Amino acid sequence: MPKVAIVQFKASTTKEQNLKKILDYIKKASKRGAQLCAFPEFMMFYTKPSQTPKELASLSETINGNFVKTISKAAKKHSIQVIGTFYEKSNKKNRVYDTSFLINKSGKVVSKYRKIHLYDALGFKESKKMVSGSKIVKPSRTALGMIGMLICYDLRFPEMSRSLALSGSEILVAPSAWVKGKNKEDHWITINKTRAIENGCYVVAPDQVGNIYCGRSIVVDPFGKILLDMKKRQGIGVVNISLDKIKKIRTVLPLLKNRRSDTYSKA
Repeated sequence: MPKVAIVQFKASTTKEQNLKKILDYIKKASKRGAQLCAFPEFMMFYTKPSQTPKELASLSETINGNFVKTISKAAKKHSIQVIGTFYEKSNKKNRVYDTSFLINKSGKVVSKYRKIHLYDALGFKESKKMVSGSKIVKPSRTALGMIGMLICYDLRFPEMSRSLALSGSEILVAPSAWVKGKNKEDHWITINKTRAIENGCYVVAPDQVGNIYCGRSIVVDPFGKILLDMKKRQGIGVVNISLDKIKKIRTVLPLLKNRRSDTYSKA
């Protein structure tokens, strides 16, 4: 049975320091028999509120930059797939994309997704420093199954997860940096469980911990059972993924098949 490793850690403001940690986690995940290692959002570095859009843009990179290339080399060296995130340069002045990537065990970037829903809510305004992506990326075939990619705030929009599930996703991977606040941990747990239940899929959601983030990295099975909750600890959690379980649950609870999209409207 394939295994997924999720990493929960506190990112520092220094890119090089975080990269060193990331490479070590990739090595550890491989040693623990994981076929894929998933990291949280903003793993590149923690952006303080005082950091200007210009400063953030100057530290961003392209997909061919040193940050992703170094991770790709580690993926190849340890023969493991990696899902991670980085601040990607954009054509818009002083704005970056919040981008996730999937690297195969040969070290090749096989998919890239730019966060569609920017966190302009609950006192935050990511659009002051970021520009949103414009499309949902098709699921990718991996050693675990078909993976659909989304990022953090995207979880609050059920249309996106449903679209990925209808496109063949068996596992939703959502790198996150879930901000602390009133009822926020309850929202986090509830939303991750709901996305899993309503789509009959696994949800793998590695989260940042420390700074302003709540931790609670989580893996939920297709029936809504929490298989892993990392609470507030930094480190790696490893979970088995069963495609048979997805098939069985989608058979006995055929929510995707039972949809009546012919009756749905904006009314």
